[in-house]
Amino acid sequence: MLTNLTIKNYALIDELHVSFKTGLTIITGETGAGKSILLGGLSLVLGKRADLSSVKDNSKKCVIEATFDIAKYDLKSVFKAEDLDYESQTIIRREILPSGKSRAFINDTPVNLDSLQILGERLLDIHSQHQTLQLTNDNFQFQVIDALAENEMALLNYSSQLRQFKILKIELEALEEKKNTALKELDYNTFLLKELEDAKLVAGELEVLESEYETLNNVEEIKEKLALSHSLLVNEDIGIISSLTELKHQFSKLSGYSNQYHSIFERIQSSLIELDDVFSEVENLQEQLEADPNRLEQVNAKLQIITNLLQKHTVSTVEELLEIKDDLSSKVIETENLDTLISDQVNAIKSLESQLMSKAEVIHKNRTAIIPTLTSQLESILATLGMPNAKFQIQLEPADTFLANGRDELQFLFSANKGGQFNELKKSASGGELSRIMLAIKSILSKYMQLPTIMFDEIDTGVSGEISNKMATIMQQMSKTMQVFTITHLPQIAAKGDTHFKVFKEDVNNITQTQLKQLSPNERIVEIAQMLGGTDTSSSAIAHAKELLN
Repeated sequence: MLTNLTIKNYALIDELHVSFKTGLTIITGETGAGKSILLGGLSLVLGKRADLSSVKDNSKKCVIEATFDIAKYDLKSVFKAEDLDYESQTIIRREILPSGKSRAFINDTPVNLDSLQILGERLLDIHSQHQTLQLTNDNFQFQVIDALAENEMALLNYSSQLRQFKILKIELEALEEKKNTALKELDYNTFLLKELEDAKLVAGELEVLESEYETLNNVEEIKEKLALSHSLLVNEDIGIISSLTELKHQFSKLSGYSNQYHSIFERIQSSLIELDDVFSEVENLQEQLEADPNRLEQVNAKLQIITNLLQKHTVSTVEELLEIKDDLSSKVIETENLDTLISDQVNAIKSLESQLMSKAEVIHKNRTAIIPTLTSQLESILATLGMPNAKFQIQLEPADTFLANGRDELQFLFSANKGGQFNELKKSASGGELSRIMLAIKSILSKYMQLPTIMFDEIDTGVSGEISNKMATIMQQMSKTMQVFTITHLPQIAAKGDTHFKVFKEDVNNITQTQLKQLSPNERIVEIAQMLGGTDTSSSAIAHAKELLN
């Protein structure tokens, strides 16, 4: 419930602080006194977009702050979903800065307008002529029926499975599209894969083949160079090993004279060992080396295959070709497996569809069972509100597909006159009739669910005195389980309130300001008397006012 409201620097309000109580709160005032300003300020708290033109003094900050007691509203999950700290006394503040920028806070935490609207609609319902049009909206009509049918949990379960059902359908479409694309590419991918598989590629083989090709292609020249190298190493007259052996012999004699000679001797010995090893390697190479035209042809052919594949796939290494081969293999296998995946997906969809049908049927049965009760209650309340011949036909028809709230299509058909034709609400009910129907629905809903604070904005427009008295009684009954505000011009309704506020204008320092004042019992008598007979309150008007209040 709304417990406190502070408005600063908004429209004709300089600064306003007011506290509210439970029960039925009446707000009255002459036309143009500023009741719409009060509603405008509350709308900002509920997340309406701000307008700098509504600021009284645009050199100062505009602030609207509302405190709500939400202990009974079960809103912890909403706070958690919006990542907000839950407080049983929740403060919502809206600021409009001189720059025109707007800021919003919930319990001093900055929030965006979406979060403000999500929470706001759970706290305060401002019922205006515009909201009466909700009656003709399918979603609102379903909300009414489902509230009475206690379909909340069934709808939550249904919605969860419907989301999964839609995801599976999207995934199936993607798989089928993928299959169509894959089938177009399958032949080509299979051809490319076979080409790579036939090449029998091995990582690192390109460098090995290139080296082998160079050797086989230049075998005569290599033989010649190796033979010369062999001669240079072991020729008796000029061979390096023979000369180095003689040098070693000479320094072996000198090594005993000085460490310097001994050091050179060791180095010569090391060099000789290394040259002996080189000689052995050269001999091995000579023995292994032989011309092999067939092998040269094989190597050249394999190199040509690899070169062609590198060019075809625009890569530079065999390793990259192997990666392409693996990728093509995966694509081919995946294409071959798509039928299985699609079949599994179709089966999963059929299973979920069956579950959805069951849940939709439960929702439908609950709705069907409660419709007679809703129809009876509506017609009974409307009879007391001056519509004795009002009749409803609420029709549920099976839909062709799964909808967001089940598998039903709904029609609220209405006839205001005896023997009249039933037609859609928006075509058969006047504005005044829609207001009374909405009041009846809100009254019924208040018995089945915890409604937010409701503020009726002149719902009694165009209603006679006796009917307004009945409307007031209904609002009184509603206020026993929830906080109800009503802005009214009718004394019969004003007299039913537990608390009475008056909106009025006054001039302060030649500046017109809107004020909101809680009336004392005597002031309330005068206010209702003026509503009955104008500003010149007679004794009979006073007496009538007292009678209404009693």
